[in-house]
Amino acid sequence: MTFTRPHRRKNILTGDWVLVSPQRTQRPWQGEISEAMEHPRAAYDPACYLCPGNVRANGERNPNYTSTYVFTNDFAALDGSPVEKYETKNPFFTARPERGVCRVVNFSPRHDLSLADMSEPDIVNVIETWKKECASIAENRRIRHIQIFENKGAMMGNSNPHPHCQIWAQENIPMETAKELLQCRKYYSRKKHAILSDYVRFEIRASDRIVFENDRFVVLTPFWAVWPFETMIVPRRRMESILDFSLSDVSFFANALSRLTKSYDALFQAPFPYSSGIHQAPTDGHRHPEWCLHMHFYPPLLRSANIRKFMVGYEMLAEPQRDVTPEESAKLLRSTFVKTLT
Repeated sequence: MTFTRPHRRKNILTGDWVLVSPQRTQRPWQGEISEAMEHPRAAYDPACYLCPGNVRANGERNPNYTSTYVFTNDFAALDGSPVEKYETKNPFFTARPERGVCRVVNFSPRHDLSLADMSEPDIVNVIETWKKECASIAENRRIRHIQIFENKGAMMGNSNPHPHCQIWAQENIPMETAKELLQCRKYYSRKKHAILSDYVRFEIRASDRIVFENDRFVVLTPFWAVWPFETMIVPRRRMESILDFSLSDVSFFANALSRLTKSYDALFQAPFPYSSGIHQAPTDGHRHPEWCLHMHFYPPLLRSANIRKFMVGYEMLAEPQRDVTPEESAKLLRSTFVKTLT
């Protein structure tokens, strides 16, 4: 199917809509165009508070770790402190206490290696660390949601370039996941299938938004993608969380992460910023047949390594809008992916 005129697309996971305006790609561009500025990093930075053996901002010293390293965030957004009571009879001023856990996962002792630079066996080790941390956190019966996420690059607000991600776990299900959970439950009540499992089968059949496939996972640009090069990793077999991963699942997931991040970096021949995160089923002690694990990648870049898409004006006041279609973005990423293999 070819889209050439303005139209709206529905996000089946959230119920939100995005305006797509393919005809706008023909307009002349008089904005900024610039080349990537390379800033080579050393394998070790004595000033980095995440490197092995260095002192962190809170005064604690990191061990001389040789693989992944996990610690509780020194400036956590959530913690297990005693609950404060917020009492008000005014419905306009509602606040609720929230407890949780915030951890930092350093991917590697190397200061200069992102996921795109790491070997697949090393990425396997990162995923196994995620599994271990999620299993440990889920033992806390108060925790109902575990969010693994990475902000890569200064453009995405990353305060330290040492490659790492975070795990935030909390008592309540946050808004974005709650919206997805609602849509998943509505679909399951009608079809008795997980919506993402059915969706990915249709995407494979259509093929024009597929970036990469292996035996266990599919990388695609969602039909409703908002960001220019937004992608999602979806398993072929329904899984609720990374705790459902077998050893071979972990290897194939590492392969998908490696190929996607390499393709991103190759697109503009520079490190590609993004926010990514794994959406898992609630950790409430129940099975969730309506849910299928998936990983979102939200990169801001638009047409070069330094030109980003801004969510301003109409996007802030009405709804998201994009010019380049997800089909064109997938085509560009596929061509880049082929180059990474040569």
